[in-house]
Amino acid sequence: MQKIKKVCIYCASSDKIDEKYFEATRELARALVKNNTTVVYGGGARGLMGTLADTVIEEKGRIIGIMPHFMKEVEFHHKDVNEFIFTADMHERKKQFMVGVDALITLPGGCGTFEELMEAITLKRLGIFTKPIIILNLDGYYDPLLNMLDNAIEEGFLSENHRPIWTVFTDPGKVLEAIQQSAPWSKDAIKFAQV
Repeated sequence: MQKIKKVCIYCASSDKIDEKYFEATRELARALVKNNTTVVYGGGARGLMGTLADTVIEEKGRIIGIMPHFMKEVEFHHKDVNEFIFTADMHERKKQFMVGVDALITLPGGCGTFEELMEAITLKRLGIFTKPIIILNLDGYYDPLLNMLDNAIEEGFLSENHRPIWTVFTDPGKVLEAIQQSAPWSKDAIKFAQV
């Protein structure tokens, strides 16, 4: 079994969401810390981002925040996260999220989370990013997006060969198993990027 040393987690900054999302985030964070996995995230102090950071810190794990300078200036950053990378803009932030990680994990989120996930799927389709992309589909949250991706395959906008780009799981405590069960991916994916 491959050691999972570092993961990036895409997640929400909203506090106005159901408690089940916070609890799932805590459970996932604990599983990663127990495995001695470094967590990279968006650096925020609120919502699932804040809960993720709080839990990793409480459990004595390692967490790295990545955030554009302008967000720090309006005090979005988590004050107790002592490892930060501040970037020039959002584009550089997304590039940094992928540096040296063994997987990307997407928790429920809003437009920023959707955008990060879809860019990662696009880069993997092109063979630029080759690590597992894991989607936590808690209580069917991502069903509409997964249905859209299925429809894109059925309608010929994606190929059946692209289905292994992402892995869906529903139990936050089994995040490591989801990563391990992801299909291997190669830079050669560029050869079948076109449909």
